[in-house]
Amino acid sequence: MTAAETRMDHAEDVVSFLKAQHEEIKARFQQVLTLSGDQRQSAFDDLRRLLAVHETAEEEVVHPRAKKEIADGESVVQARLNEENEAKQMLAALEKLDVNSAEFEQKFEQFRQDVITHAEAEEQQEFLQLKAELDPDQLQRMRNAVKLAESTAPTRPHPGVESAGANMLAGPFASMLDRARDAITGKN
Repeated sequence: MTAAETRMDHAEDVVSFLKAQHEEIKARFQQVLTLSGDQRQSAFDDLRRLLAVHETAEEEVVHPRAKKEIADGESVVQARLNEENEAKQMLAALEKLDVNSAEFEQKFEQFRQDVITHAEAEEQQEFLQLKAELDPDQLQRMRNAVKLAESTAPTRPHPGVESAGANMLAGPFASMLDRARDAITGKN
């Protein structure tokens, strides 16, 4: 278990939990870059799954609350949703490439940079304000809601499904299909 995974397990509030996930995502990016062959494919599949469930939970739980609670919430969240849609498109494109190809490595590096920039924007523009606006009990309940959302989230990217409403409508069906596909292919 990585240090970030340990921090996630012990995180009391949604901000600490999501920031620990961001650190885990960064570590997994690095892991993909250091491996090759089937090990790289497996590490990429793990990263893809983590990103898909993480973003879905943010879209269902965190962003709707941020829209209501933080200053200029609507525009802050819309910018993050636009970034998430672009990331989902890029992740879907990466899934179709040979993970050991030069094209994959080039696109993966750009994807990594974009995801890290996105995570930093969330932490600075969204998470810090939520932590300032909500009391500890509310933040803990949001963490529980995020964990629940992640347990039923799709495991693959679905570009165009970035709002809470779209996730609620398409998410359960997409999740069922993704998890069935994962079971059949043996990929998480």
